[in-house]
Amino acid sequence: MATVSIDRKTSETQIAVSLALDGSGKKEISTSIPFLDHMLNQIAQHGYFDITIKATGDTHIDFHHTVEDCGITLGQAFAKAVGDKKGIVRFGHAVVPLNEALAAVTVDFSGRPFFVLTGGSPKGKIGDFDAELVEEFLQAFANNAGITLHVKIEYGSNMHHIVEAVFKSLARALDMATKAEPRASGVPSTKGVL
Repeated sequence: MATVSIDRKTSETQIAVSLALDGSGKKEISTSIPFLDHMLNQIAQHGYFDITIKATGDTHIDFHHTVEDCGITLGQAFAKAVGDKKGIVRFGHAVVPLNEALAAVTVDFSGRPFFVLTGGSPKGKIGDFDAELVEEFLQAFANNAGITLHVKIEYGSNMHHIVEAVFKSLARALDMATKAEPRASGVPSTKGVL
């Protein structure tokens, strides 16, 4: 089980990520943003990825830079972990409920970053967390993982439940897409490269 590591340092944030795709859901996540920690824990737990994230940033200004840079760094870790993508399933899809909320996520490790969010962009506050930062995280993650990412918020009334359903769906879709495909003999594309 290979573990990849990515470090990102800017004048605004310092982030270190380690990721093992074929893990058991072990996690050690500390970003100084409790709700973000809670959501990143969902990715590790429900995707069965072993993830360590240590992040510090200018949270005295607001959470934006730290949230976005965590998305960038975790995305880079996934891109590095799948490498040339030989032998992976490539596509993944999951629909997850959380009480009254339902979210669906579809991913494609296509090498062509694209992000689509339908069903309404999260808005308002979840504790002291600006829900609109969820979209920033997902955009940064998709761009840096090199994936096509479609997120559909089907319905829900509690913003915490809606966002958590999104992250749980993302975890399950990523797990499916990064699994080894035993029938594959190379890159899962008619082009021969992704």
